[in-house]
Amino acid sequence: MIKRIFDFTISFISLLILLPILFLVSVIIKFSSSGPVFYKQVRVGRRNKDFKIFKFRTMHIDADKIGLLTIGGRDPRVTYVGYYLRKYKLDELPQLINVFKGDMSFVGPRPEVRQYVNLYSDDQKKVLNVKPGITDLASIEFRDENEILSKQADPNQYYIDIIMPHKLKINLRYIENRNLAKDVGVIIKTCKAILKQ
Repeated sequence: MIKRIFDFTISFISLLILLPILFLVSVIIKFSSSGPVFYKQVRVGRRNKDFKIFKFRTMHIDADKIGLLTIGGRDPRVTYVGYYLRKYKLDELPQLINVFKGDMSFVGPRPEVRQYVNLYSDDQKKVLNVKPGITDLASIEFRDENEILSKQADPNQYYIDIIMPHKLKINLRYIENRNLAKDVGVIIKTCKAILKQ
């Protein structure tokens, strides 16, 4: 309950404060490339239920039909503006709407697409016992994931075999020891990681 009150209050205040930035980014996206401002994708949330995650669109239309993973810092599917939105994590800001609605939390395992969740073992599925988050310790550790994948012969298989299991281990440890104080610590670490980029 405390976590939900924290999420609701901070997301509401953040949306109000960031409204001018959200509007400005929306205008830039709209006039820089064809397509909608927001990108909505089905992800898997708490209790293995699907929900739609909100992001600023950073790719050209129908780019996700080519592949679900972004490969390298200059993936040709990513728009010029989208590159910078991704670099500074500004594309994630609309997820404050998901937090406000209760689909997500500020901190929690990053929500995956169904294609990858279907590969989880029974133990790994325990990450679905909590709400997914905008950030987590796994995201901080793998902040250069795109670059790692760009060096692999088969990025998708490397993600499935190496990166995804490691992320899940980190998130399972988080679930066992989570509390609001640690969540605040993860948020601070995330902000520091973004500022270093």
